[in-house]
Amino acid sequence: PNDRQLSCARIHSREGQNYLAAMSAAANYAWVNRSCITYLVRRAFEKIFEKTPEEMEMHLVYDVCHNVAKVEKHIVDGVEKTLLVHRKGSTRAFPPNHPLIPKAYQDIGQPALIGGTMGTCSYILVGTHSGMEETFGSTCHGAGRALSRNASRKRLDHKQVLNHLKERNISIRVASAKLVTEEAPQSYKDVSEVVDTCHNAGISRKAVKLRPIAVIKG
Repeated sequence: PNDRQLSCARIHSREGQNYLAAMSAAANYAWVNRSCITYLVRRAFEKIFEKTPEEMEMHLVYDVCHNVAKVEKHIVDGVEKTLLVHRKGSTRAFPPNHPLIPKAYQDIGQPALIGGTMGTCSYILVGTHSGMEETFGSTCHGAGRALSRNASRKRLDHKQVLNHLKERNISIRVASAKLVTEEAPQSYKDVSEVVDTCHNAGISRKAVKLRPIAVIKG
């Protein structure tokens, strides 16, 4: 029977199909939102630097969602099966030569975008064959919170967080002081340790390390 709180609804049931439809609508909304943000960022750069996005090489590297379920084929106990893989707190990272990743990344594997915090580095990883076997082609999608949003607001002072960023030459535009503490670097785990764990476990491979120079919140 279906779980009353939908923790394990059968996917072909009415509840399961409703869930998939709602999830797809949310994923589409998020995709359009990212597209709008990309457009507005390009327009802002074009206005300030008086160059076209193409002249500044502001190309989209990769677009991917996380916290979503996808129908995929995987090997389970030596047999290929069709599974609904729900990645919560993770993102897909398929290996090189997988048919579901774009041609441009066939030789290196699917990019996985690992966001750090507004005061720490971020990473781009690529998928591995080991990850396909061990985690259904999944890896982390971020550092993960060390403090809840409520705990961050209680323990951290937004002025100290802003000074911390300023000392590191990181510019920030934020809608409210509450967001500053909720998203402070201290509120999250060490992203480098998390990424190193995934890299050393072989479920994804480090490709690029990035550092923040500007942050927009809210």
